[in-house]
Amino acid sequence: MKILDIFRLSLSHVKKSKMRSWLTIIGIVIGVAAVVAIISIGQGMQESVQTNLGSLGADLIIVTPGFSRATSGGFGRGEPAGGAGINLTDKDLNVIKQVPGVLYANGMVSGRSDMTVGTEKTSVSISGVDTAVWRSMVTTQLEAGRYLQPGDSNAVVIGYSLAHDTFLQPITLNRPVTIGGKSFKVMGIFAKSGSFGETDNAVYMPADYARDVITTNVSRNTFTSIMVKVADPALADKIASDIVTKLMQSRHVNSRTKDFTVTAFAAIQQQITSVVSTIKLFLAAIAAVSLLVGAVGIANTMFMSVMERTRQIGLLKALGAADNEVMKIFLIESGLFGFVGGVIGIISGILISVIISAVGLLAIGPGGTMNAVVTPQLLVFALAFSVFVGVISGVVPARTAAKMNPVDALRFEQ
Repeated sequence: MKILDIFRLSLSHVKKSKMRSWLTIIGIVIGVAAVVAIISIGQGMQESVQTNLGSLGADLIIVTPGFSRATSGGFGRGEPAGGAGINLTDKDLNVIKQVPGVLYANGMVSGRSDMTVGTEKTSVSISGVDTAVWRSMVTTQLEAGRYLQPGDSNAVVIGYSLAHDTFLQPITLNRPVTIGGKSFKVMGIFAKSGSFGETDNAVYMPADYARDVITTNVSRNTFTSIMVKVADPALADKIASDIVTKLMQSRHVNSRTKDFTVTAFAAIQQQITSVVSTIKLFLAAIAAVSLLVGAVGIANTMFMSVMERTRQIGLLKALGAADNEVMKIFLIESGLFGFVGGVIGIISGILISVIISAVGLLAIGPGGTMNAVVTPQLLVFALAFSVFVGVISGVVPARTAAKMNPVDALRFEQ
């Protein structure tokens, strides 16, 4: 028999049993749609996380008081972890500046204060920075205005959400605002970032002015954190280790009594990316279970098909059809289930992922967005895998049909 004749014979039986065929195909559709949707959403999640993590800067290191600070997720904002006192000083800042590979070190004063615009008041996050180096370290772009400069007094740069969403009236450049009872002028507004660093809702000002307005009492020679920019991001981990060594010597502490934490943002990026990748693979594995259920459905349908067509199989073999030709009939039929189910499942999976992205059910970071990423490689893999599942599911029924004795098959009574 020619392969085209075998294909036509298989297709005619699929068309003949429409209800059973579609019920079998639905099992594959659900599995493929789940795999495509979850993998595309997972890929979009991973890219969104990478984009947001990029705002942290792979060449940045944060030094904070308290040994458990790295696990708090605040990256230097607010009070030290574990209730430890603020004890990063000018001496620590100078020690860090002397470590090889360090380009800049920015002593920061962070906390919260009340911000008043007109008759409206809200609590905001305050970051006091060293204006001499801050411009070289900040990674978020400006929507309008300029960054803080040396010599600025009573000047602030505010986040996008704070400027546009927090108050009834949007805050514009050069508008006076009151923070902690003191008057400031808005010199710059950040572009929307949606980053993990909470830039969208923060206020940046010179460190000396931040000490005067935040509710936490921070003396003139201390900092709540020190941000470090390194010359080579590839050496960030080594430089972080060197900073630890130098600070331990300077502060006269050992590994047991260490009272500060040094964290390279590159390490945070790697950890979060690894977690997201693991989650993506785990969800894809769960979705693949649906394909296994579909495969069982195909196998069941093919066994029933063999039973129903026993006399036809006997007739084909009696007319000279070889075992491999009989096998091809059933393998092509099961492969058709996988192919049709794969095509419909791919279309359904794309629609599901697009809808989830459009309605914003999954957003990464404050104000962040996530778009599903559907790659050609994913579509080819999904279709090939669904056909493979279909063919594999039909192997045992096909072998059963091929091994039938033609005489016994012709005698079979349904």
